Amino acid sequence: MSGFEGISLFADLDPGEIEAVRPLFTRREVPAATRIIAEGETGSEMFVLVAGSVRVVKSMVLPGIAPEALAGKEPSKVLAHLTGDDAPFFGEMGLVSDAPRSATVETQEPCIFLVTDRERLFKLVRARPETGCKLLAALCGRLAHMVRTSNAEVVKLTTALAILLAGRS
Repeated sequence: MSGFEGISLFADLDPGEIEAVRPLFTRREVPAATRIIAEGETGSEMFVLVAGSVRVVKSMVLPGIAPEALAGKEPSKVLAHLTGDDAPFFGEMGLVSDAPRSATVETQEPCIFLVTDRERLFKLVRARPETGCKLLAALCGRLAHMVRTSNAEVVKLTTALAILLAGRS
């Protein structure tokens, strides 16, 4: 990916705004089999994958569940495989919250990322409020989409559990 124009996060920015956003990001090259984000840890960085591939993994056990209850296993699920072809971004919740990361992201091959953090984002918001608001609106749209998707998954799981329990009566 040669420019920022192809990154969905910047779709609503004009060329001048993209140039203002460009300095917020640093290029980071990461080798294969590297953990970029660890579920449960805090972080303030967001990553745009521009080359390579990663996998997103989520623990399938609530924190605090004793490992002995699971026979020493810690089940997890691969939620996604992402490639730099579409310049996906992740870690965006860290830009606006100190809450622990919700999943682990690991490189599957050497990767190139564009990386920014909370401090740089809010520096832009103060210096260029209109551009900063457009960027925050794009992030909010992404977070809202994630909430809607999660809500739909909860409804599916609740329905499946209700059907299972009704069959046992």
